[in-house]
Formats: sequence, structure tokens, C-alpha cells
Amino acid sequence: MLWNIDLTLVDVAIVTRDAYAEAFRVVTGRPLVKLVPPLGRPDSEIVFETLAVNGIQAEDDHLPKFLSALAVAFADRRGRLAKEGRMLPGAKDALKAVSRLDGVIQTVLTGTIRSNAVHKLKAFGLDKHVDFTLGGYGEEVYPKATLLQVAQSRAKERLGTPFTAANTVVIGDSTRDVQAAKIGGAAMIGVASGRSMAGELLEAGADVVLPDLSNASEVVAAVAGLTSPVGRTA
Repeated sequence: MLWNIDLTLVDVAIVTRDAYAEAFRVVTGRPLVKLVPPLGRPDSEIVFETLAVNGIQAEDDHLPKFLSALAVAFADRRGRLAKEGRMLPGAKDALKAVSRLDGVIQTVLTGTIRSNAVHKLKAFGLDKHVDFTLGGYGEEVYPKATLLQVAQSRAKERLGTPFTAANTVVIGDSTRDVQAAKIGGAAMIGVASGRSMAGELLEAGADVVLPDLSNASEVVAAVAGLTSPVGRTA
């Protein structure tokens, strides 16, 4: 099971924007004027677009330098995450409840680079049930659907089990998350807590749509209903 992070589990947009501004200054020597909206895109894509809209011609070393600077800037600000950000309703209980489902391993499918993903979830005590060695992250230059398949391959290599739409679930808040799940090969639970309305998530093809994560039993029922590993018990 793969969780999107931003606006699904937490909202730390203020700190993220500040870290981007610092990373931009470090890499370009100029102040950041405009940061492109995330819209469910990976950090690697956001970096290139942010450079472009600020008049910087991207070169081969810009992406690795920017992502490295972003990791440092975000780590320097991790103490602000819980103070200036928020955990979305029900996130902690939902993670805990899903962890009780037999055979389920929880990881993330996120546009955030791995180090920052860890900081975001640790700040709110949401990391306990997440295996960060699996999943897909924003430093990997893939469309999110391909990133999902990369994560499935990692899980297969580790666990020896093929992962398909029959036993893989993505939970996210945007239509881009839904599209990635449908193209990449996973069932999809949409959560109308962020970028997209419930109707938009359904129209995009989400298998189940929840208003938020506040009802852990509904989350568990949705996950169990969309997967079919042998011997599944709740």
C-alpha cells in the first residue's frame, strides 16, 4: 500500500516553500521570485519548472545540486514542521489501523524526495508503520505512474511477490494520483482532503473516494476490499 504524503497525510506547505526558496538561492545565487505549484508533481519536475519560470536555463548539474540543497534546507527547518504545518484528520489512526491488516506493508508514493518524506512523517509521528526503503520518491526522474511500477518492482525484489492492481493500493488526494494508479497498475482510494473534489476523483477513476481519513474503519474496509492477498484477515 502506497500513501501520498502532501495533503493526504500532512500539510507542510509553508516550510516546503521556504526550503525551496533557500535551495534556489544556494544553487543560483538569486532570490526565488516564483515557485510553481506542486499539483501532485515530483520535486524533480518542480525544480526544472521553477528554474524556467525564474529565467534560469537549466544545465545538467542543476537538478542534483538543487535536490541536494533542498534536502539540506528542509532538514534545517524540520523543527518547524509540526509548529507551522498540520497532520490531516485521521492520518495517524488510519496508518495504525491499516497496519493491522494481515499481509499489508505500507510505504509512500510521493513527489517529495526521500529524506524530506521521512522528515515530514516523523514530525507528526506518522513514520512508525511506513517502510521507507520501498516506495517511490521525487528525486527519481520518472512520471508518477512509472514511479509506482518502480516501487512495485522494489517490493517484489524484497518480498518475492509480484505486485499488480490486485494487491497494490494507492491513497492520494489529487486526480494526478488517480491517473498514476490507473496507468501504473494499482487500485486507488481518493481522499478529498486536498487538491481535488470528491467528484473529480471519481471522474478520474478512483475506485473508492473518502471525504478524509477520519474514519479509520472506512479506510481499512476500502483497502481490504480492493486487495486480495492469500489469507487476508482484518
